[in-house]
Amino acid sequence: MLFKNGTLRVVGLGCALLMSGAAWAQGPAVGADTQIQADVAKALDNKKFKGVKSAVQNGVVTLSGTVEIYSDKEDADKKVHHRKNVKAVQNMIEVAGKTVDDVELRDKLAEKLAYDRVGYGTTAFNALTIGVQSGVVTLGGVAYGPMDKDSAVSLVANYPGVKDVVDNIEVAPLSPMDDGIRLAEARAIYGAPQLNKYALDPAKPIRITVVNGNVTLSGVVDNQGDKDVANIKANGVPGVFNVINNLQVAGASDKK
Repeated sequence: MLFKNGTLRVVGLGCALLMSGAAWAQGPAVGADTQIQADVAKALDNKKFKGVKSAVQNGVVTLSGTVEIYSDKEDADKKVHHRKNVKAVQNMIEVAGKTVDDVELRDKLAEKLAYDRVGYGTTAFNALTIGVQSGVVTLGGVAYGPMDKDSAVSLVANYPGVKDVVDNIEVAPLSPMDDGIRLAEARAIYGAPQLNKYALDPAKPIRITVVNGNVTLSGVVDNQGDKDVANIKANGVPGVFNVINNLQVAGASDKK
């Protein structure tokens, strides 16, 4: 009996230890989530996040609710990601600001992007594309540098009516050779008397994209003659491997 009782006592003690261990393991996890919840609430203590809710489970934070503009959704995500012990963030926040017709939104954004970073000397070297579907904006094309890309994405993310942003913009690789070709192309194209007019409005230039010696022209010109001259000038620059002339002639699609 003593052996059995002793065994029972040992087993009973083991169970107690196991139970205590399980409770100990669960306790810190719950405590950590509570602390994370408090930290998240502090991080989102701003009126622009007043419609945002958060829940924490095992270090994973789920954000829900609404914000007025898309950049606020991104900002909430970044703030929470930087909280101590946060393992992951599920961002379920919806952009509940005003709804804008896709065509109208695209035209407005295209106009804003056309004048973005005017004065920095890189406008003609950025060739960005934009598409809008149900308020979701997809950006593409090639940017001269990281700052040009970041500026374009930020502009769109902060515009009312944008529900989401898909960033497919490529940044042209850093290359002294390409930089030399860009400048030479700009001098050759805008130096032509027939094409000098396209340098007057910084938002409507003949856009010159250069990647590894390959040149792409884009934008809108007044007539086929201007397109042809631009093509000749672009091909005449030393060091250019290939020229793709994507210039559009104003009114050409309407005539078709």
